[in-house]
Amino acid sequence: MADRKGGGSPTAVQRVRDQERREDGNMDSTVLTVDTSGRTVTDLTQQVARFCSPRGDGLVNVFAPHATAGLALMEVGSGSEEDLADALGALLPRDNRYRHRHGALGHGADHVLPALVSPSLSIPVLDGTPLLGTWQAVVLVDTNGDNPHRHVRLSFLH
Repeated sequence: MADRKGGGSPTAVQRVRDQERREDGNMDSTVLTVDTSGRTVTDLTQQVARFCSPRGDGLVNVFAPHATAGLALMEVGSGSEEDLADALGALLPRDNRYRHRHGALGHGADHVLPALVSPSLSIPVLDGTPLLGTWQAVVLVDTNGDNPHRHVRLSFLH
């Protein structure tokens, strides 16, 4: 996982864009396209906050529709991204022990990741602000170096 370590700083420029937007009476939804090249942890907190900002009170669901990525709430910018990458590397070694063997060496570990790091999060929102703890950030966790192009769906329930 050496090539995937380092979540970068929370101020690092990330290529994230809205892919689509759907709004109906009870739910608004959009899809972010995220480039995870070279990092295990990508901070999505600003994109989630921007999505929630005009929507008032409700619940935001963040979902990664991938078999090899997950989402987490964690502190960023303090070395925690590298610590998580190291912990995942120790827990899910990059070798040939996996039955799922296509892709890069150890790719089977990528397919185990979503059982440990959930592919979705739900966060309460009050007056357009996600109610995160002081040090909590919304992050995409992706150990799969074979595919750095990810989608994350944000859905706001009123």
